[in-house]
Amino acid sequence: MGELIIKKFENEINDLVSFMTNNSWNYHSDPKPSYEQITKGFNNGWYQEERETYWIEYHNEKIGLIIIHDINDTIPLFDIRLGNNVRGKGFGTKAVQWIVEYIFSLPDKKIRIEAYTRSDNLAMRKTLTNCGFVKEGYLRYAWENNDGSVSDSMCYAMIRSDWENKLVTPIKLHDLPF
Repeated sequence: MGELIIKKFENEINDLVSFMTNNSWNYHSDPKPSYEQITKGFNNGWYQEERETYWIEYHNEKIGLIIIHDINDTIPLFDIRLGNNVRGKGFGTKAVQWIVEYIFSLPDKKIRIEAYTRSDNLAMRKTLTNCGFVKEGYLRYAWENNDGSVSDSMCYAMIRSDWENKLVTPIKLHDLPF
């Protein structure tokens, strides 16, 4: 695999609409957002306010999107979207690795990075685990979908000290029976 290039989103609304509407997002609350939804979100600052948005490029093609939420907080979280034609090829792992390096290299010393995904998104769960994230929670009926259904959700995180020391420390979920 060649090198991925991560580029800051520069208000390319046409590329954004094309990317978001020409792919399916089965593990997001709305698997097929419309042109109107994307442009409304863009115009309301969804991709910029309290967030940083980046394109994932490969061979000069926009193949994915990274949105880092709560970027001004000490505990940001992120969303990755990869185009249908590049899923399962290792690009998600490379993108998550970039996100971790980027966030923990910021001058304001982030404490941890969180990632949430639906419990049935096995590819993302595997990617997060392979990138050193720890599964910290199983959240029952915590992911509302636009079709009215509700899914279970998973919480993963990486803490700064694990990143700095190249460790994966386990959580203490079962130290007490309550």
